Amino acid sequence: MKSIFIDKNIKPITKDLEHGLGETFHIWKSFEDFTKNNYPNATSEWKFSGEKFGWSYRIKDNKRVLIYLLPRDKFFKTAFVFGQKAMNQILESNISEAIKTELKAAKPYVEGRGIRIEIKNQSNFEDIQKLIKIKISN
Repeated sequence: MKSIFIDKNIKPITKDLEHGLGETFHIWKSFEDFTKNNYPNATSEWKFSGEKFGWSYRIKDNKRVLIYLLPRDKFFKTAFVFGQKAMNQILESNISEAIKTELKAAKPYVEGRGIRIEIKNQSNFEDIQKLIKIKISN
């Protein structure tokens, strides 16, 4: 499933995001605020990744993306790429076994292993916050 925002010529605005995400908008906003509060120099941007993927939102430091937020219809996905040091920290943490299993199964690339997590409610809220902190610290 791709982004709900697929028109290259129309960059999403907050009103569009609120409408598209529905009840999950406040969770998106919480993750955005949490990331920026834990890394005050973070910048954010909407990025169009082609017709196949549509628009996504990225929060970055100077060199890398800390978290990707991928809007879907009434929910969203978070996405991360973790290097080996961060991966080891995650595997030793109390983050859910489901996330650890998915991360271990992810194909390794030079930049690390990528994972996408669907956010339809608050169930993974604390785990996502922990992943954000681990990403920032590594």
